[in-house]
Amino acid sequence: MRSILSSLAAGLLFGAGLIVSGMVNPVKVLGFLDLTGAWDPSLALVMAGAIALSWIGVQLAGRRARACGLDDSPKRRIDRPLIVGSVLFGLGWGLTGLCPGPVVAATGSLYWPAAVVLVAMLVGLRLGRTQ
Repeated sequence: MRSILSSLAAGLLFGAGLIVSGMVNPVKVLGFLDLTGAWDPSLALVMAGAIALSWIGVQLAGRRARACGLDDSPKRRIDRPLIVGSVLFGLGWGLTGLCPGPVVAATGSLYWPAAVVLVAMLVGLRLGRTQ
């Protein structure tokens, strides 16, 4: 039960961070992606903070995995599924202004276009698993 509550708290905190930072606002995200127009660099700070915090988490998880005798080494090979998935992710983000985390948060705030993107994302995940 404690694990479920801590997972819920982490998810709520993550979602709140996405909302407060503006990551669920497609106009703001597309402004960040528009390097030749009215570029909005504010999301770069959000990303830098997220990368720094994630790096700490990955380091801690790696230490814990090694202590438990688990293999935590990442795949180092760049293959076709990785390239195709990266291109599709980038196209989806650029077209909609939403990536997976903000899609879930925006859907939770009843922003219906995000629900459409969420359905498309789930279909893509399903299709990717059949390969």
